Amino acid sequence: MSTFEIDASPEQVGTAAEAPPQPPRGGLVGGLIRLARPKQWVKNVLVFAAPLAAGRIDEWDVMRQCLIIFAIFCIAASSIYYVNDAFDVESDRRHPKKKFRPIASGVVPVKLAWILGPVLAVGSVLLSVVLCNPGTALIVGLYIVMHMLYSFAFKHVQVLDLMMVASGFLFRAMVGGVAADIPLSRWFLLTAGFGSLFMVAGKRYSEMVLMGEEAAKTRASLANYSITYLRFVWQMSVAVTVLTYSLWAFDIPQDDATLAWQQLSLVPFGFVLLRYAVYVDAGTAGAPEDVVLKDKVIVGLGFAWLLMFVLGVFHV
Repeated sequence: MSTFEIDASPEQVGTAAEAPPQPPRGGLVGGLIRLARPKQWVKNVLVFAAPLAAGRIDEWDVMRQCLIIFAIFCIAASSIYYVNDAFDVESDRRHPKKKFRPIASGVVPVKLAWILGPVLAVGSVLLSVVLCNPGTALIVGLYIVMHMLYSFAFKHVQVLDLMMVASGFLFRAMVGGVAADIPLSRWFLLTAGFGSLFMVAGKRYSEMVLMGEEAAKTRASLANYSITYLRFVWQMSVAVTVLTYSLWAFDIPQDDATLAWQQLSLVPFGFVLLRYAVYVDAGTAGAPEDVVLKDKVIVGLGFAWLLMFVLGVFHV
């Protein structure tokens, strides 16, 4: 999402212009698919969070709405990538890695991306109205508008940039419940919101730890922060996340005939965050999805948490 800027001498720019990168395989269709960032769609599984927390994910009508909004959010997110890469095409062409992106490498025409981006954005909102409800369309629309504004104007504004990126995860967590007409718990919203801020601030902190003074050259917004400030933000966020999750777990009435699975789920939940914080502190959490999927301990704790969470929600 964010723009990467590097200092390049005229000679370097000239060299890049004389020797453009080889276009990726797949031609225009393959470029359009890569431009949509299908690997990033895994983030949209958050749309199942609210129905799962409410114990209604086993209802077919609810699951159907979740699957629909999952697909819609994939379209909405892709529309942002189309517009963002079209807007950043010149800086991407000067970047050692981003120059291979479909638009920067010339596989996808800039004008085509400018057309398809808004079409996908409007289409996702219209689908939300037709297949879900006006509330869902409002969230999808706010998600698109906020991230477009982030790309065009606010990515270098202190604090606001962190809030806007984190809001994308929060909107995902909310929209499944709204699409299925499920009331959203205040503890659920707080946990999702501060958990999102923890991930975003941790990612920025890791980039600064890993790259030091060079970090601002690859992500210009990092020039606005100190490493101590980002450390404060992610540590504060993870503490509030654990607190609000605890309040949710102990707020639910417990049947004496069943185990207190909600309360027990605090153990793997807390240790997942502590384990992930090791990577953040070491500066190796720049790609959260890679950390989560490659660390076997986190995967194991995650499955244990999910099992306890589901057993608690369904009062097993």
